[in-house]
Order: sequence, then structure tokens, then C-alpha cells
Amino acid sequence: MKDTVQTAVVGVTGYAGAELARLLLRHPRLKNTPPVFAGRLDAKDVERGGLPLGEIHPQLIDSRGHGKLVQQPFSWELLEDCGVEILFLATPHAQSRAWAPEALKRGIKVVDLSGAWRMVEAENRAVYGFEDEGSALAAATQAEAVYGMPELHRKEIPQARLVANPGCYATSVILPLRPIAGLIDKQRGVVADAKSGVSGAGKTPTAKTHFMYAADNLSAYGIFTHRHTGELLEQIGLERDQIVFTPHLLPIPRGILSTVYVRFTTPQTRASLLKVYRDFFGTSPLVRLYESGLPQIQNVVRTNYCDIGFQLDADGKRAVIVSCLDNLLKGAAGQAVQNLNILMGWSEAEGLE
Repeated sequence: MKDTVQTAVVGVTGYAGAELARLLLRHPRLKNTPPVFAGRLDAKDVERGGLPLGEIHPQLIDSRGHGKLVQQPFSWELLEDCGVEILFLATPHAQSRAWAPEALKRGIKVVDLSGAWRMVEAENRAVYGFEDEGSALAAATQAEAVYGMPELHRKEIPQARLVANPGCYATSVILPLRPIAGLIDKQRGVVADAKSGVSGAGKTPTAKTHFMYAADNLSAYGIFTHRHTGELLEQIGLERDQIVFTPHLLPIPRGILSTVYVRFTTPQTRASLLKVYRDFFGTSPLVRLYESGLPQIQNVVRTNYCDIGFQLDADGKRAVIVSCLDNLLKGAAGQAVQNLNILMGWSEAEGLE
């Protein structure tokens, strides 16, 4: 186990990239080893030696001079000259498909926040329309990828060279369902009704994320076609016709609340379900179980926790499970740092609690 590591972040200009920079700059193991920030720059910023972090995200200006760190023009030579060992890609999916294999070839480990390498089955990846699908390089790279949900794959992550950080919606649905997957009556189906703040759509504005559309509104989208659906199928162990996942856009900046409806093959009690969850998450410091009541977005925003609670019907055959998380933290940057900690052999929640 090393005391520190040189990291790099590509994609710091986005919402998740900003949170990732904040977490890495404040990480106790990295206080003397700030990340290398790299990306595309215009000619003006190249001439002045890079784009200062404080100009991209003024909230990162502090007394330690972090705001003066610069985003430099991306090049593999830059990463190698700086001794980068772990590369965070907060980049579009297609960009990560191109850069992750190159990083691995150069001996650099990757934590990828995009959806480029999350899904094993080609049928589930088809929603992304990757141009390299079916190529030998893509297949070899996919074979190296470990789905970066520590609560499920804590044993595999330390040996990984490529960690595919889960989707935010996917995290909010997989965590409450995976522990009880063996109890669910899958033939009766599962319904996952998920609502996310606007930041989940990314920083590039669209007609539907514009203030005049999103404010005072609640809208469903991506019905039967959302790109996170494949993650649910693979990680929970469901067939496509066994779950209906419907995402919604909430008129708030950040946070996800997922309400999941399930039926059981045999009646359950509150005590029996709590035991299943406690046993599954016993070594998971960033999952909080509610002994009573249900989670709310306001209690997880700007934290790295996923909160889970449930209500059981009187006959014990049906349950409504509610999970909440911050889509930019436990749903993105926080989970990425959690994976960094595991890769390095550090305490899983270090720098996150």
C-alpha cells in the first residue's frame, strides 16, 4: 500500500468533474499530490500556460492555492511526464472508448465515469451505438473492466486496471435491490420510479434542461430506452421484461430519489428484511439503512451516502423501497474516489465522510 498516488482528471469542466476535483484536492492522502488536470484548451489559454481551475470553478479557490492549478492541454506525454498512475475520465462515452485502451497500453489505470465500459452484454451496450463495437480492442478492454460498485465488487476492484464507475440512476436502484434479489418474485415484475435533479443531464444545456422547461415541472423520459437499464439487468440479475425503470426530471439542482416496488415469493417481516440488508451492507460505510421512516433527498445532498429505507405491506408480500443519493457524489465523483481508495488499499470511505 502506497501513501499517495499521482492522479489526473480529464473532464474537470463538468459538474461531476468539479466534484471530483474538490474531493481529490481535499483527500488526506493527496494533500501534497494534487491531480493533473488536462483537457481541450483554446489557443488563448494555451498561450498563457493553461486555464486556471479557479476560473473554471471559483468554488475551488482556497488558501492552499488550488484555484491557481491549471488545466493543461491534454497529451499522453503530459501524463507520462507527470508520473500519472491513475486517470479519471469524466468525459463523454465515445471519448472514454478511445482513451481508456490507450491509457491501459501505457500502464495507467483508469477510473471511467462514463458509460463506456459498464456493461458486459453487447445487447445492453447497443443503446450507446459505439462505433468500435465488436472490435478486438474493444472486446479486450471490456474484458478488463470491473463494474465499480464497491458494495457489489469490493473483492474484484483492487486488481482492476479499468474501473467502470456506475451510473447515478443505476446506483440508486441496484443498491436497494441487489441484497433482496433472491427474495423477489421476478415473474410479477419490479417497478423502479426514479427522479433526478437537473445536474444529472450534464452541463451542456438542452431544451429540456433549460430553466423555463425544468422549473415548476416534473417530466418522465427515456421510458423503456434509458441507457442505465442494462446496468440494472446485469447487476441485479433481471431479464428485460422483469423490470420497468422510469426516470423523471426533478426541478432541483441535484439528488436522486428512487421508489422501487417489489413482490416477494414468500411473506417477509420487517426484521427479516432488515437482517438481509444489514448482512449485505455490513462492511459498506457509505450505505445508511433506515430502521424506520424513509430517506429524503435533503438528507443526502452534498454527501457521499446512499440512504435506503422501506415499508412492508401488512401481509408481508409487497414492499416499497426508497433510496436516495447525490447524483454527483455517490452517483459519480464520490463513488469514483471510493474506487480510488480501494485500488490503493486505503480505507474505503477516506476523504468521503
